[in-house]
Amino acid sequence: MVKTKTREITLAESKGAFSLFTKSGFSKKDYDFASLLALRQLLSNEKARILHTIKYDSPKSIYELAKKLNRGFKSVNDDIKLLERFGFVELVEEKTKNRIRHRPEIVVDTMTIHIKI
Repeated sequence: MVKTKTREITLAESKGAFSLFTKSGFSKKDYDFASLLALRQLLSNEKARILHTIKYDSPKSIYELAKKLNRGFKSVNDDIKLLERFGFVELVEEKTKNRIRHRPEIVVDTMTIHIKI
């Protein structure tokens, strides 16, 4: 079982614009967002649907997740890669017959957003 954790995102005002980064044992350069747009994309309704479906339906693969969401595989895969990059999900490799599939698991149970002005 994957250990859950809290993801922290900090928005900091600098020269009339917000910049943001996350922290939780990772270096700032690994999680440096260019703008609030990146945060908005990360926290979109589609990403929320993905997280909800992973949590409550436990799909066995990204393909199965895409089918449950009634979305294209490529779009869901791209969203999963973003969620994985920022530490929200982890892809667990499983071998079935002659194929390898990647089962998405949520690894974050709480998100905290700080705004520094």
